[in-house]
Amino acid sequence: MTGSKGLVLVVEDERAIADVQRLYLAREGFGVHVETDGNAGLAAARRMHPVAIVLDIGLPGLDGMAFCRALRDAGDWTPVLLVTARGEEADRILGLELGADDYLTKPFSPRELVARVKTVLRRAAAGPPTVLAAGGGRLTVDPDSRTVRRDGEPVELTATEFNLIAHLLRRPGRVFTREQLLAQVWGYPGYRDTRMVDVFVSQLRAKLGDASPIRTVRGVGYSATGPGV
Repeated sequence: MTGSKGLVLVVEDERAIADVQRLYLAREGFGVHVETDGNAGLAAARRMHPVAIVLDIGLPGLDGMAFCRALRDAGDWTPVLLVTARGEEADRILGLELGADDYLTKPFSPRELVARVKTVLRRAAAGPPTVLAAGGGRLTVDPDSRTVRRDGEPVELTATEFNLIAHLLRRPGRVFTREQLLAQVWGYPGYRDTRMVDVFVSQLRAKLGDASPIRTVRGVGYSATGPGV
């Protein structure tokens, strides 16, 4: 059953946790399919084309990191919400670097899970209709088609990476604090884990290379240069 808001794939080997996730997501109008093994979860993602994936890192068969890498290597940019155990900071950062859109740390409220899924879906669908540019036109960001090109060649970005670069380019020269970016791009006002912003900026710079318009303002946050810079 797909549900009125689309199908969410939950890949979680702790059945009690998976059952709670299924219950709360279903209450919000999502269809939910659960797999308890990484290999089976990846096969389900390829077969069922969910709108989002809730992915535990510590899975049997194929762990969450390998799952996420295989998904992105195949060109599948379905929003992924990682679920990690407390103390797995390195895993959370690696997961974001591999293309995950967000993460939750166990234990967490099932209501927060639902809110995070809704947020990554909103971010994936957001964007104004004008094409944004930087670096004398070397970099173009088209929110209408959600495509990015560097020197005419396409650049693959996650939904969150796309929304971050688009947000910065909409206000060239403006300096955003990390807290502002968390509130305005991620939709997490008051969220304290500003490290997540740094990780995504680092990923964007690596993908955009010398065409990256993102500038660090020491002690404050980040800004983007305009079209002619």
